[in-house]
Amino acid sequence: MKKGSWMIVFDWIWRVVSANLCWIAFTILGLGVLGFFPSTVALFTIVRKWIRKETDLSVWKTFKHVYVKEWKRSNGIGLVFYCIGLFLFVDIRIVIGMMTGIFSIFLLVFLYFVAFLFIMSIGYFFAIYVHYQLSNKEYIKQSFLFAVTGFGSTLWIGAGLFIVSMVMLKVPGLIPFIFAVAPAYWMMRVCQNRFNKLEKIANQQ
Repeated sequence: MKKGSWMIVFDWIWRVVSANLCWIAFTILGLGVLGFFPSTVALFTIVRKWIRKETDLSVWKTFKHVYVKEWKRSNGIGLVFYCIGLFLFVDIRIVIGMMTGIFSIFLLVFLYFVAFLFIMSIGYFFAIYVHYQLSNKEYIKQSFLFAVTGFGSTLWIGAGLFIVSMVMLKVPGLIPFIFAVAPAYWMMRVCQNRFNKLEKIANQQ
């Protein structure tokens, strides 16, 4: 490999590590609950720019700018997701702890399926949030619609996240460096392809 190629590789490694460390630091800065949504919005903003070949940017400055700018709004929407997640968690615990019989099994399977769609909708939310300008209500609505209707995309995202998880389990030392960036990049890549197709169809109509 030529010297210039090595420089490109090291440059990308530094970008990825920097973005991941920023995500960890700013999530902790927001005490976890209040830091997760703005940090993840900032991370998705950066990986979206990378996918769109906008690589000439400062990871630190971009991350900090987006984090501060989107802190209030992203946490407001995040509160809705937290409430839905808590509701599902309580429902699942009630079924497990208080119900028996065949009906409880079907109900539990249904709740787990809804929980899976809910988790996927959060991933879609971040991709939609950094790509489109919508109202808070529309962000939440479109996130769930994408999770319910985008079976192919959801399958691709799930497969990619599974592979990333296996790699990190096999090589735990990578966790501090790619824990957030790798899933975000993969989800944004899949969603960007879907956005492009939807926009192409819309333009043809």
